[in-house]
Amino acid sequence: MQTTLRLLALFGALIGLFMVIGWVIGGLLFEDWITGTIIFAALAAVINFVSYFYSHKIVMWSYKARVVTQAEAPRLYNVVNKVCLKANMPMPKIAIVPTQTPNAFATGRNEKTAVVAATEGLLSMLTDDELEGVLAHEMAHIKDKDMLLMTVAATIAGAISIAARMAWFGSMGSRRGNGNAILLLVVAITVPIAALLIRLAISRNREYKADREGAIMIQRPLALARALEKLEEGNRRRPLAHGSPASASLFIVNPFRGSGLMTVFMTHPPMATRVRKLEQLADETGFIG
Repeated sequence: MQTTLRLLALFGALIGLFMVIGWVIGGLLFEDWITGTIIFAALAAVINFVSYFYSHKIVMWSYKARVVTQAEAPRLYNVVNKVCLKANMPMPKIAIVPTQTPNAFATGRNEKTAVVAATEGLLSMLTDDELEGVLAHEMAHIKDKDMLLMTVAATIAGAISIAARMAWFGSMGSRRGNGNAILLLVVAITVPIAALLIRLAISRNREYKADREGAIMIQRPLALARALEKLEEGNRRRPLAHGSPASASLFIVNPFRGSGLMTVFMTHPPMATRVRKLEQLADETGFIG
């Protein structure tokens, strides 16, 4: 129920933001606030539909993730299957992302369409215990039905950013004076920030929860902690060269690097805090490894 309410809130936020953009663009370019608002509201409804049913396919396509069989990726398949047996969960599809940036994500609308994707760099960097910790984290997202919410949020955030850029380009052709151009500039700046805040609201606490649940699944919090430290350093050295920062919240660690104001909108909790929480969990439970 909570996930459904959050999803509806995201859809409502998209429609509201798009209506604001349509109101501004319609008034500036066509002197018709109502038509612009209606057009952008309809566009938001279409994006909501596509996000719900196809966002996971869009994410897979954007990162060139390829679904593989057990014969094609026996190590990845076996580790995921091991986690599923421990968690009493059905086996998801598995995919490999062709990049040396070490990372992983889960996507899909539900358990039937769930996909766990690992990059080539992840498989080459981690030991089996560490890889199991990362994949358990992703399976925890699937168990808690996070992947639909996070995938839809990533798609919606990307759409909002595109609409804001449309608003900015619209201001370039406006003949209605500097006042409207300034208003449009404000929209172009604040709407992407709103999209980032939407992602922030759903991402940070869920990462802590997935860390904890994944560590408990495999009963090795320290293995996941070691993996996270390796991934943090690996992504700092080799950030993703393609893809949209709007989808950063899908990954177990942030695959992109920002500076200045962008650090305020980081989608993941501080790595030191995540590692400390896992170390505390190891002390509380007596789990080792």
